[in-house]
Amino acid sequence: MNTITYGQIFLYETLGTMMLLLLGCGVVATAILRDSKGFGGGWLLINFGWGIGVYAGVYTAFPTGAHLNPAVTVSQLIMGNITFPQAIVYWIGEFFGAFLGAVLCWLAFRNHFDAEEDPGAKLAVFSTAPAIRNTPWNIITEAIGTFVLIFLILISGGTPTQVGPLFVALLVIGIGNSLGGPTGYAINPARDLGPRIAHAILPIKGKGPSDWGYSWVPVVAPIIGSIIATLLFKAIGASTLIDAVKAAAAAK
Repeated sequence: MNTITYGQIFLYETLGTMMLLLLGCGVVATAILRDSKGFGGGWLLINFGWGIGVYAGVYTAFPTGAHLNPAVTVSQLIMGNITFPQAIVYWIGEFFGAFLGAVLCWLAFRNHFDAEEDPGAKLAVFSTAPAIRNTPWNIITEAIGTFVLIFLILISGGTPTQVGPLFVALLVIGIGNSLGGPTGYAINPARDLGPRIAHAILPIKGKGPSDWGYSWVPVVAPIIGSIIATLLFKAIGASTLIDAVKAAAAAK
């Protein structure tokens, strides 16, 4: 990764995360905003939409490793695959891209935001919220979901199959179906904070508050989950095992 310029990191991570959030926020808007043709599409539609958003975002940002998620960047920093200055540029691109994707979603659904009377539904397009608000347990839920994401990304990165983007997309759908119910599974600080800022800034008709009291949970908890997953991956020697598998596959 050291041969990639800071400009490339910013450009591709911005575009990739923008694509992810445009499609992700878009599928939520489709499912919950009044008069949308997909209104009432439900949880499975939303999860599949986010999975496709990840798939599109990974391909868009493939030249820079397609982090799209500050939790992934933290993991790669701990693994020694990027430097700290590079990590900062990744984070800036991810948060900026998430903000832009949310703005584009609002533009696409402008009439439906105007028609929607529920301020909570408007906010739900942009950011996550817990079904039962209990901060310690909300943190645990988000940390567990992110742990699954990061640990399996690290494991899959060294497998001979190299299914890459498709695996990550399906993994996100699986996390949403299995662990997303309690908090809406942000599992990505940029995914939640960037659009939440957009919600606060945009002139959305009839919007309510942006729920800043909860906003730190989907930022901090995914970082905790990422750190735990990466340290466990290193502790059990999974990277050494993966290297051995690669060597065996290359020798055939």
